[in-house]
Amino acid sequence: MFTKGKTPDNTTPVGSKQNVQPPTTPEPLKRPVSSSPNRAAPSIISADVKMKGSIVSQGEVQIDGNIEGDIRASSLTIGNTGAVAGEVVAETVIVRGSVKGQVRGKKVQLCTGAKVEGDITHASLSIEPNAIFEGQVKHSQDPLNDAPRAPSASQASATPTGQNPNA
Repeated sequence: MFTKGKTPDNTTPVGSKQNVQPPTTPEPLKRPVSSSPNRAAPSIISADVKMKGSIVSQGEVQIDGNIEGDIRASSLTIGNTGAVAGEVVAETVIVRGSVKGQVRGKKVQLCTGAKVEGDITHASLSIEPNAIFEGQVKHSQDPLNDAPRAPSASQASATPTGQNPNA
């Protein structure tokens, strides 16, 4: 059946031309490329948790409980019931609860009902209506690496009159 132009051993007749291509091997399955091969699931501190100490994560963290200490993460969300007393540092910071301390992030968002008492250093800041913010705001291209500045020598202390500062 259907052997027109072919020999019985399923080869091309001697007088015909055919493009011969080498056999191809199937490509291996490609895995999606992720930014971090060891990326963990988001960490959630629930509303009934009260903690003293610092938290450091390379992933996402959601705080719904009370934390007394500094938090450093890739992405941080402080939920409606969340409260942090300490410095907060993350690429993205979303505040729905309260923070007493400095906030540093590339993208900082204060949602309705949020209360922040402290300075904010940011590359992008949004404050929704009815969010409370008491402190100073500083724009920075790289807020994650901008450490709080110590007072300069001229601001730190003045030399009493009549005394040689080099003595």
